Amino acid sequence: MSSPTGPASGLPVRMPRPRQPGRHRRPEPLLAPEGAPALVLAVPGAPSAAARSLAEEVVSIARSELPGLDARIGYLDGDDTEFPSLRAVLAHAAEERAARYEQAVAAGLEVKDPDGPVAVVVPLLAGPDSALLRQVRQAVMDSRVAADLTDVLGPHPLLAEALHVRLSEAGLARADRARLFTVATAADGIILASVGGDEAVQAAGITGMLLAARLAVPVMAAALDQEGSITSVAEQLRSSGSQQLALAPYLVGPEIDPALLAAAAEEAGCATAEALGAYPAIGKLALAKYTTALGIAPPQPQGTPVR
Repeated sequence: MSSPTGPASGLPVRMPRPRQPGRHRRPEPLLAPEGAPALVLAVPGAPSAAARSLAEEVVSIARSELPGLDARIGYLDGDDTEFPSLRAVLAHAAEERAARYEQAVAAGLEVKDPDGPVAVVVPLLAGPDSALLRQVRQAVMDSRVAADLTDVLGPHPLLAEALHVRLSEAGLARADRARLFTVATAADGIILASVGGDEAVQAAGITGMLLAARLAVPVMAAALDQEGSITSVAEQLRSSGSQQLALAPYLVGPEIDPALLAAAAEEAGCATAEALGAYPAIGKLALAKYTTALGIAPPQPQGTPVR
């Protein structure tokens, strides 16, 4: 037993820490609402161990940002054994929600009939690709499950940041413009490689402008899936004075055959960086698409300011 001045036994009592007043107080952590739809990451491309590892890292980042999040992975070309298809993942999420409702009713609990979407499907794509997005929509329709489908992840300042990091990791850009050393192999012209045709090139160009502001070098977008596009853009950059070019994939990774990237870089005569992969921004943007779809969006993730 204790008194207002302390415990009767003389043992210390852990008192709740008062909230810090003012505009700089730490915000309360956002939790996933109870019964919220699942976030289902739609992974394009041929399923592989590498694609699974990447997708698992992305959903891990999303879960760390929103505790309690039900995040799942569905593959557009899944085999429903080692790599569950998007359609099967959605159907399973619907079955689980129905089972939870039936269990609650059987236990005598007062619960509402389940309504609203079973899941929010987030395509694991940096930019628009109409062919892949048609596949995603078809898989959602085939599942016969009420699910919301979000837009792709970009364009966004965080993707420009991720591209900058990948280029610096490959020794093709300075990690920090404020530092007093230079990178001898730094590119003086960047080709942003996208897939999805003209629409994808236009979207990549928006992120390209943000990347150009970070690096202070020209950046142009080109389509990997259009013959001659990469080479044509390389020629334009060289004709404008750039001599040391770099190819920066505006791609998460699973949606493209790595051999296609290598061939394009060789044809254009330039070095290449790694795809965006499981950079933390990818998980944060996937979560932002989910929370926006549900109307529970926290402040949008911001890119690191240019230094």
